[in-house]
Amino acid sequence: MTDKQTQHTPAHGGYRYSRDPEGGADAQAAAGRRKRRLRIGMLATAAFGTVAVAAGAAQAVTVGVGSSANSGGIAIANNETFALSNPHDQTTFKDSFTIHQYGDVLSANVRNDATAESVACSSASPCRAVSISFQIITMAGENIHLNAVNLGNATNEHCAGCQSMAGAYQFVLSTPTPFTLSRADLAQLDTIHGELNALTGSSLSLDQVQSRADALALQVAAILKSAAATAPAATTKGPVAQPMTAASGAAPTVQVFRDYQQH
Repeated sequence: MTDKQTQHTPAHGGYRYSRDPEGGADAQAAAGRRKRRLRIGMLATAAFGTVAVAAGAAQAVTVGVGSSANSGGIAIANNETFALSNPHDQTTFKDSFTIHQYGDVLSANVRNDATAESVACSSASPCRAVSISFQIITMAGENIHLNAVNLGNATNEHCAGCQSMAGAYQFVLSTPTPFTLSRADLAQLDTIHGELNALTGSSLSLDQVQSRADALALQVAAILKSAAATAPAATTKGPVAQPMTAASGAAPTVQVFRDYQQH
């Protein structure tokens, strides 16, 4: 896991990664937030050896909450999870798990935020706030411009002895040819969502919650890798898939970014 996001160019032409330009709307919004430590890292990066991609053009499909759009080859996704604990609601756990499938795109602007705040509780009766957001993006094309923002922000304000944890997990699957996740893939992801929800009522420590969320994130990455590896190629006629290999310059990639903060 690295301490900062860097540019990655997949073998098939892939996409260009960039942060929000200074002075842009996202940069101004970020500047208005409270000071925070950002630990933006890559949890796992998987480049496929021999894979196949699905036939047909994928339509823009979103499973879960959040905003999503795909118009004129420009995909936009925004997910935000916010957990607030205070003397009236001392223990709060919020999570989101959203899948955005875009098919062919020229550029993608995707943002994923997890925010947790504990406010104004006493040391005799401390608060606990946990916020976790999983955002999954699938897209296809050559030289896609990807502007991806993934932030976890946890704060305690006037809250002695309180605990706050925020974890943002962002998964980007890029393929040269569009495909859609199968019903079996979606069912597996839904099971993981259920396991994430199950953490809501648990008595686990924050470190244990983080460890469990990390493990679930690796499962999501494995499902996405398997999905792309078993799908038929777009040029296939009949039941036999024609694999696309890294050597041919057409290998899909999965990138997983995590931003985690705890106080």
